[in-house]
Amino acid sequence: MSNAAFLIIGNEILSGRTKDANLGYLAERLTDWGVGLREVRVVADDSAAIIAAVQDLSQRYDYLFTSGGIGPTHDDITAENVAKAMGTELHLDPKAHALLQDHYRRSSLELNEARLKMAYLPIGASHIDNPVSTAPGFQIANVFVMAGVPRIFQAMVDSLKPRLRGGPPVLSRSLVTHKGEGDIAQGLGALQAEFPDVDMGSYPFMRMGNFGVNLVLRSPDKARLDAAFVAVWSLVEALGDQPEELSAEGG
Repeated sequence: MSNAAFLIIGNEILSGRTKDANLGYLAERLTDWGVGLREVRVVADDSAAIIAAVQDLSQRYDYLFTSGGIGPTHDDITAENVAKAMGTELHLDPKAHALLQDHYRRSSLELNEARLKMAYLPIGASHIDNPVSTAPGFQIANVFVMAGVPRIFQAMVDSLKPRLRGGPPVLSRSLVTHKGEGDIAQGLGALQAEFPDVDMGSYPFMRMGNFGVNLVLRSPDKARLDAAFVAVWSLVEALGDQPEELSAEGG
């Protein structure tokens, strides 16, 4: 399975003014496509921070996805700094220029200097189509640069599957127990060692005054997932509780 990182860029995310809505969407799509999201990082609209993060993450992962900072305003500095990180520079992309000219002509708006900024892409980059507001994102090497506006980001992500080397979708099965994490920890740890290819997570909850734990198992291999699920189910029963299956689904 190939792997990926996600870089969220923007002062507004770090200040709390804007709540990120893109991580969950990207993670779900990558899971469906058999690409493992392994790291998420948030950086400010700061040139040095963007360059360092892009260089680090693009070298350590098969794919790097970014969101934010490719609009027309002064603090939209993602494109120029991704270009620097990848050893190139921006140029007026002819196709992007033509798209924006047509879009603003049809909108009866001026393609002014600020809006034209969105047509400057790194030399050698390919477009990521934007069916919502026209201005494209771009791909350079293994880095995919997309808008931060959720509706635009999601539309861009949906077009990427043919460009990615994925694998079988990650499947999941979940059960709930009213035993505490401390009760199941030792046995669950032993089962994780027995099934290293199945990710086992425990997530405590409290509902209407009752404590419990959701146990979530994930793997692209259905046979191994089912075997691990049976083993975890038996562990909970051996501890004196009757588990309940919550789901058996992709993701």
